[in-house]
Amino acid sequence: MTESSANKLLNGDACHRTSNGKKSTKNGFVKNHCLFQQPQKYRRPREKNHSVPNNSSLYKKPFVESFEETPLLVAVLTYMGYGILTIFGYLRDFLRQWNIEKCHVAREREEQKDFVPLYQDFENFYTRNLYMRIRDNWNRPICSVPGAKMDLVERVSHDYNWTFEHTGKVVKDVINMGSYNYLGFAENIGACADAAVKATHKYGAGVSSTRCEMGNLDIHEELEQLVARFLGVESSMAFGMGFATNSMNIPALTGKGCLILSDELNHASLVLGARLSGSTIRVFKHNNMQSLEKLLRDAIVHGQPRTHRPWKKILIVVEGIYSMEGSVVRLPEVIALKKRYKAYLYLDEAHSIGALGPNGRGVVDYFGLDPKDVDIMMGTFTKSFGAAGGYIGGKKELIDYLRTHSHSALYATSMSPPVAQQIITSMKIIMGEDGTKLGADRLRQLSENTTYFRRKLRDMGFIIYGNDDSPVVPMMLYMPAKIGAFGREMLKRNIGTVVVGFPATPIIESRARFCISAAHTREMLDTALEAISEVGDLLQLKYSRREQPLPSWMTEESLLQD
Repeated sequence: MTESSANKLLNGDACHRTSNGKKSTKNGFVKNHCLFQQPQKYRRPREKNHSVPNNSSLYKKPFVESFEETPLLVAVLTYMGYGILTIFGYLRDFLRQWNIEKCHVAREREEQKDFVPLYQDFENFYTRNLYMRIRDNWNRPICSVPGAKMDLVERVSHDYNWTFEHTGKVVKDVINMGSYNYLGFAENIGACADAAVKATHKYGAGVSSTRCEMGNLDIHEELEQLVARFLGVESSMAFGMGFATNSMNIPALTGKGCLILSDELNHASLVLGARLSGSTIRVFKHNNMQSLEKLLRDAIVHGQPRTHRPWKKILIVVEGIYSMEGSVVRLPEVIALKKRYKAYLYLDEAHSIGALGPNGRGVVDYFGLDPKDVDIMMGTFTKSFGAAGGYIGGKKELIDYLRTHSHSALYATSMSPPVAQQIITSMKIIMGEDGTKLGADRLRQLSENTTYFRRKLRDMGFIIYGNDDSPVVPMMLYMPAKIGAFGREMLKRNIGTVVVGFPATPIIESRARFCISAAHTREMLDTALEAISEVGDLLQLKYSRREQPLPSWMTEESLLQD
């Protein structure tokens, strides 16, 4: 690929077209994710903006995702809000420089002024002047199991969130709407907890060695065989840390002369792994198969920059469920492109494994595809399994290669035995090998909770993103002042939520992210929904312009007569 074409794609200057041949609009305030639309009649702006797959023949079930446009007034006010905060930030920095306002941040001493600066003042501008205003919404200490409900340690700040003091009180029974506890296995009672206790008595809490030395236990072998059987692949390998599973294994798979095609919304661990590999990286638009195919075609035609030699390897890197968008990868189309252009596919199922599919086996199971079509299947045990660590699954040759070349396998300490036992027990429950229907019941409950929660939020008038089957539910807040206000108001109503803003999201797309769990009862969801609606009215968060459904007792004829 030539550098000019790569720069155009990275900067978003490439011209995308919808399937009906018309040029897609870009006004700066529209989520440019739904680029495959079938020819259809004119829609009013209020109506839902569903994305429709370009090649519907590849899908065995409806694939529905919605990304409603940001209202123009809201976008303008959001930019103005960040502008005002920036101006006041510079004013406060000026006051700190002249010691009029106390400076709490770390900075060089006067005698070090001639050295290379250790603390970058300008880079920390956002932390000093924006993040600190709403820092109380993060890093809250929890003093119970982070299940459907949790207990929080109460804390206060007397210096505008620079430091915190614990009051000694505990906020009891806070409904947990933020943890990735999709199947409810984050618990301290039940089969998983009992099995983990027995493993601790037998093996101890730690291994104190790597797998290739004295840290390879029989429980690790059992776990890897079970994971391979669960995924439907030849072999698998387990790692003690989910983040390192990506960041340390991608460099073992690709290197100089290789090309990585990465979704623009991939997780930081995937981005870090790609950078550490030394491979050339090209970024395609989120879930945009036209953008991906253009990159693949250019890579085949032009080859490597300057030399134009063929790429040694082309690796497509995608996620199953994108944790900030709630969207599901268009896996059937990705696999079709991968086969057409003879590329390799790396699938990160951190959020989708256990949370999607009739059998809980992730996005491959969700679409009814063959696991052999995915070259590298990656996932984590930190979410649906209520444990820690990650895995890589695939052909036996791949796993054997990683055992001798992966930094995470060679230098990292083995997975803790009770953690491995937690994974084994929860996975057997999902597979139904425990002799009960508990796994199937939890999968069904998660699906029902997800559908119910998403439908209720839409009916209330909130703008939510993502796939209808995704348990990750982003609700748009937009304005910077509403990020902290929403988190605080929800906690006042005993609801624990996660709020996310710039730079983790685009500057005008701050949001609250809810994670639905099978452990949530209908009463818990209704309590949370009532609080969300109340806070939404208080902060004026019901931005949606789509037409709300009519009550069952009201018909179109009666409306016309009125």
